[in-house]
Amino acid sequence: MFSFSNKVSAKYEKTIYDFEIESITGEKINFSKYKNKPILLVNVASQCGFTKQYEDLQNLWEKYQDKGLIVIGLPSNQFGGQEPGSNSEIKNFCEVNFNINFPMTTKIDVKGKNIDPIYKWALKNYGKKATPKWNFYKILINKDGKIEQTYSSITNPMSKKITNEIEKILNIK
Repeated sequence: MFSFSNKVSAKYEKTIYDFEIESITGEKINFSKYKNKPILLVNVASQCGFTKQYEDLQNLWEKYQDKGLIVIGLPSNQFGGQEPGSNSEIKNFCEVNFNINFPMTTKIDVKGKNIDPIYKWALKNYGKKATPKWNFYKILINKDGKIEQTYSSITNPMSKKITNEIEKILNIK
């Protein structure tokens, strides 16, 4: 008998808190400063049908930021070439159109040969479910710095599916 599974590593060698990445303005984002806080990683794009989710990502950030949630947007041009702009163009687009003030990173690869170390870590520890299938794919990291859940692009950031899980992690009743 054969058994096939998407095996998740029982013990992570690293957590998200062991990583750093360049911000959209060129400074380092050191994830260790977010230790013991849940993080929602979202690969984003300015010219996607899901781009309107920026609004609800900002709403999610505003609702849960003071309770400990960190939302991070990670621009990527790997799906349909829908994030062709420079870092300054992306930043300006997000601020002008959606008043985004949650942390954003420099444009990265979320899959393939030049995959960013964070997404390589996610793939290694959570399997293919951690690899974005399209823009606005979401990865929820728990307070232990490990992947709690992933959500497809069609799952709205303010959906009960996501907010219930965040509230569970934050111990909000």
